[in-house]
Amino acid sequence: MFVLFTDFGLEGPYIGQVKAALWQGAPERPVIDLLSDAPPFDPLSGAYLLAAYAEAMPPDSLILGVVDPGVGGPRRALAVEAGRRWFVGPDNGLLAIAARRAGDARVWEIDWTGPGVSASFHGRDVFAPLAAGLARGETPPGRTRPLEAIVGADWPEDLDRIVYIDRYGNAMTGLRAAVLEPGAVLEAGGRTLTRAESFFQVPTGAAFWYENANGLAEVAVNQGRADQALGLDVGAPVRIGTGPISED
Repeated sequence: MFVLFTDFGLEGPYIGQVKAALWQGAPERPVIDLLSDAPPFDPLSGAYLLAAYAEAMPPDSLILGVVDPGVGGPRRALAVEAGRRWFVGPDNGLLAIAARRAGDARVWEIDWTGPGVSASFHGRDVFAPLAAGLARGETPPGRTRPLEAIVGADWPEDLDRIVYIDRYGNAMTGLRAAVLEPGAVLEAGGRTLTRAESFFQVPTGAAFWYENANGLAEVAVNQGRADQALGLDVGAPVRIGTGPISED
């Protein structure tokens, strides 16, 4: 299946146009809207979100990632085969963490130009046709490159900042819960947060952190909005500790 991961939002024609381009090239493949509200213009945050969610996608998925503030500029387009999945998107770091974690990555720098390619909508005019071609078994039309040469290859394995706020106000971090010590506490928004298994373990209105369903450490407030209660937004720093942290 095709898996869409973008910052387009559901408003307007953009998602529909990308889906139409995918259908035109590979009508037998279903299209899944994984995430349409990735943090806009922020491939760094998107990279850690995409890496967490890509692991749950079935083998042979074609993941089309478009968070592309440099569209029309010198940034390159990529096709990456890693972990029995394909990733297609801009060379701005968005694909780097997912490709590195999947292992055995093969990277192509894509040459895709022509009169029908707009300067501002490569999601429709470059990435979607490329993904459809891969679905048909075509070889990527470009040059191979080492994974170490793409943007984001040197980014840390985990990111100690907020990378996404969901509709409930929960704040996902770029930290995998599995790499944190069992007694780790997190500091975010000037508050010290201990770990709970889930919402039922803390009183209503209490702030805490937990391992979310995709393995990320997530800051939440039981029946409340962590973003408002703690003053959090995408990019806010998160500090890791192993005991009580001063709130000064």
